[in-house]
Amino acid sequence: MTFRKIPITFLMIALGVSCAYAKKQPKYEQVRQLTPEQAALVVKAVGREKVLIKNIQQRTPLVETYIQNTRPDVKLYEVPISDEYMLSRIDFGKGFFDKAYQPRTAAKHGFFKGSLAAITGLSKALKLNMHFTYNPLGFTEMMFLDPNSFDTQHYVFSYVRREFLGTVRTWVFDVHPKVSGMGRFYGRIWIEDEDGNIVRFNGTYTHPGSEDDSRYYFHFDSWRMNVQPGIWLPAAVYVEETERVEGDKKVGLKAQTHFWGYSLKLPTRESENVSVKVDDAVDKSEDSQDVGPLQATRMWITQAENNVIDRLVEAGLVAPLTPGGYETTVLDQIVINLAVPNNLAFTDPVHCRILLSSTVEATTVGNTILLSKGLIDTLPNEESIASVVAMELAHIAMGHHIDTRYAFNDRLLFPDESTFQRIDMYHSIHDNVEAAKKAEEYLQASMYKDKLASAGLYWAQLADRGKVLKAMNTPKLGDSLLQADGTPWMAELAKGAPKINWDDLAQIPALPLGSWLKTDPWDDTVHMLNAKRYAPMNARDKMPFEVTPIFYKLQRYDAAKLTPPPAPAATAPAAEPATDNQQAAPDAAPPPEQQPAPQTAPPEQQPAGGDQQAPPPAAAQPNAGNTSQYTGTSQPPQ
Repeated sequence: MTFRKIPITFLMIALGVSCAYAKKQPKYEQVRQLTPEQAALVVKAVGREKVLIKNIQQRTPLVETYIQNTRPDVKLYEVPISDEYMLSRIDFGKGFFDKAYQPRTAAKHGFFKGSLAAITGLSKALKLNMHFTYNPLGFTEMMFLDPNSFDTQHYVFSYVRREFLGTVRTWVFDVHPKVSGMGRFYGRIWIEDEDGNIVRFNGTYTHPGSEDDSRYYFHFDSWRMNVQPGIWLPAAVYVEETERVEGDKKVGLKAQTHFWGYSLKLPTRESENVSVKVDDAVDKSEDSQDVGPLQATRMWITQAENNVIDRLVEAGLVAPLTPGGYETTVLDQIVINLAVPNNLAFTDPVHCRILLSSTVEATTVGNTILLSKGLIDTLPNEESIASVVAMELAHIAMGHHIDTRYAFNDRLLFPDESTFQRIDMYHSIHDNVEAAKKAEEYLQASMYKDKLASAGLYWAQLADRGKVLKAMNTPKLGDSLLQADGTPWMAELAKGAPKINWDDLAQIPALPLGSWLKTDPWDDTVHMLNAKRYAPMNARDKMPFEVTPIFYKLQRYDAAKLTPPPAPAATAPAAEPATDNQQAAPDAAPPPEQQPAPQTAPPEQQPAGGDQQAPPPAAAQPNAGNTSQYTGTSQPPQ
């Protein structure tokens, strides 16, 4: 036995020496030498990266992150099991100083004061703060690649190919650190060929040699947009891990981070008064010289409404209106389709605005209906939109308005980050119950009465996914579409819907996030996606309410502004007002540079409003001749 142990001992020593020697060997293959042209572009990219950091230090954008934890599923590949949501406004000029938008249910102890509070919060959500792998710059590097050491002294660049991202021609390089270490970027970058800006990079912060590292450093895909001439800024980041082991369970993670509000200006002090500017003021005085009590009351409510909407736009939470935009060509037309047959004669027109959050919520502010971007993105067709709008229209008709204390402008002079706490725009349970009943009546009397089963599918799917997607269904400003017990407010509509059948490819109860609208990172305006629509080929393509990868077809700023959009689809004729007091139908025509196509279908088959290349939700209606109405993936902006 003694002699047998000796060879084993020598063998273990030999293996130990060989392993130690192997660790000293280069971890990466020898790269091919760059050509002078390629090397010059890399040097230019390094310089532009420093310029980008200086540019962004002058900005105070909003940063929204939505995370879905997933588990494997035999039929659907993977399904969400929980979620988290965060919204912050970060001042990059103060060492990434953040101001988190506090939820209205949070204890009012002030705002986060730490310089890395939002970053730390996201790191905890992504489990980046576990053991020795905690990296306080982990989140910022998803935006800036490596803000401290990205240069040819610390990284090796390998040319891959040339590639177009939309209309922007790029040179693609694989990048790895010369010396491995915690927080070093390892992945691929895309450099546009005119000015040398890095417009996309994806990878991770550890080299792929250690399987365990994926538990702490996730893989991400980061995109930038040309928001102004010569300025590229972060627009979105997609994070994904499909194979993580926690305990004895295999779990996954998908997350999207979006940036907008780059043109916002942060007050220098939290106590600084914020002035509200009203542009394009119009004298609306009528022939009568005096104002009666009822009219005065309504004008007082309107004054409160205008103050709140202006404040929300200024805080970067509500999208500014754009001529011929989605709000007027689609949403406002659906309001008319409901108001006219129900003889709703409003003194002032009812309009719709979009809340710039991925949560699913809706509310009213005076005669303005607010629908969240996350809600609109997941609605699959016009009748489902109408079912949500009908409930908010009922709130307005029944007088469920916001607190009129906001008619005093000084009540809205507070920091942007406390908007969720200071402005109450949600309705009581009693008001929601009444509005849901009245909405059913409105729908039964409207052009959507024969399509309510399809609309009910959305509410049924929302109730089903709402059991696990708690953060998505927790409103920030308005009302959730679900009651506290998870029952949808429009429960009767959900009961009338057919049973959800994943194998029925013609049945689309809800869409993934990001299916219809895109937000301009610079000025916060929203636009329809100019994207093709594809029918699902299997149950896995449906992905209701799910986070999906991000893929942009990039354009340079000048090209994006000067290129006319494609000709729109046919538009519906404007609905006639029920009475003289009824609001006039909005012009459903597209912007001046667009020309509407001839109408070829009767009004009941037409969409609610104009569109670009792809039909809006209002046009996504089942028919036998079109199998590309629905999208199984989140399509990129054009």
